[in-house]
Amino acid sequence: MTLHITGDATADGLLTDDPLALLIGMLLDQQVPMETAFAGPLKIQQRIGAVDAATLAGYDPERLVEVFTQTPAVHRFPGSMAARVQALSAAIQQEWDGDAAAIWTRGDPDGPEVLRRLKALPGFGEQKARIFLALLGKQYGYTGAGWREAAGAYGEEGSFRSVADITSTESLTKVREHKRAMKAAAKALKDQ
Repeated sequence: MTLHITGDATADGLLTDDPLALLIGMLLDQQVPMETAFAGPLKIQQRIGAVDAATLAGYDPERLVEVFTQTPAVHRFPGSMAARVQALSAAIQQEWDGDAAAIWTRGDPDGPEVLRRLKALPGFGEQKARIFLALLGKQYGYTGAGWREAAGAYGEEGSFRSVADITSTESLTKVREHKRAMKAAAKALKDQ
């Protein structure tokens, strides 16, 4: 299984091979294009030499903001997102012994348990946790019982709602169309 999220083979390779990089990409996926968010872990790795929980958790916070600010920026909000990545990394280091994959592998957890574990992470609310669970189930080989139900609509087979459904340029286009339609519907409802 190889993820195809960013359009950059090296960035996608890191996401495929490194569970923490994938979690960080998901964390960064707000208020920037998906490709930018999920390319962020590669930028971090290239600038500090590693994407591991211990390194990121212990990194000097001011220097990490500088890493996020370098052109091209890791995120449009470098200060707050650097702090969020550091908090996520600290949680992975402290609660999961630095092993991000343990969230969905330790103790052979079912879908509802993985969702609970994801929601306990800094920066992962209900929606982000459900999308990430769907990504694990649809593309990352996670097969825990009840994962589709726990992921809600994001777990539906054949849907094009989120990053969990992006496997090609065509599916990216369908996800973007879905998001545009949802925003237009929300705007129309608000304007009534």
